[in-house]
Amino acid sequence: MELDDEVCLCFHVTKRKLVNFLRVEKPRRAGQMSECFGAGTGCGWCRTYLKRMFRSAVEGGVTEAEEPTPQEYARARARYVRAGGGTPPPGATPIDNVPE
Repeated sequence: MELDDEVCLCFHVTKRKLVNFLRVEKPRRAGQMSECFGAGTGCGWCRTYLKRMFRSAVEGGVTEAEEPTPQEYARARARYVRAGGGTPPPGATPIDNVPE
């Protein structure tokens, strides 16, 4: 994923916003990542990714990890939502036009 790709597809929070939030705010718990424009509080799909970003930043001072492409990420989220894993809020990136 690139810095301007969305991590939280429900609230359109980009990786860049999250990286800067980690750098500036220095959250103490992974759950505090939600303070960055509500990331992780919609369908819940990105919570695992947010936790991984947090751990990487806290443990190594780095926010890079092996990442899926934006298309792979959107497909995985669509499968998650279709399987009943969460409900995206109004205004979220739709799953209807994402192929399985």
